[in-house]
Amino acid sequence: MQFASHKRRRVPSVIIVSLIDVLLVVLIFMMVTTTFKKEVPPALKINLPDSKQAQPGSGDAKPFVVTIATNAPYLYLGERPVTLDRLQNEMNAAVKSDPQVKVAIKADRRSPWGEVIKVLDVAKAANVSPDRVTAITEKTK
Repeated sequence: MQFASHKRRRVPSVIIVSLIDVLLVVLIFMMVTTTFKKEVPPALKINLPDSKQAQPGSGDAKPFVVTIATNAPYLYLGERPVTLDRLQNEMNAAVKSDPQVKVAIKADRRSPWGEVIKVLDVAKAANVSPDRVTAITEKTK
């Protein structure tokens, strides 16, 4: 005795074209709503010390600026960190190209004093005249 008749079932079909359309819409939505982030090197945030005697720099020549941060790596030339040896080489090259080069130290208020002394030693070793070494400060009002 046979109670169930064996009907031949149709295999379900998936319409791929519709799925591709939906995926394209989702992809376009994600591309439009996503914010893209540029890889920008982090800028050094330096809190300069105050000075009542600060004067604007003279416009003669651009000084050799060494930035000293509050945490390691301490020494920067522009935006790139440098070691003490690299700083010595760069300063020697600057003195060779211009014997009257000015060295400006841009140190944060909380920078280690020892790092400032190291920069002064590098300047002295590169034969930079002590009167050509300055510190960048903010003028108090």
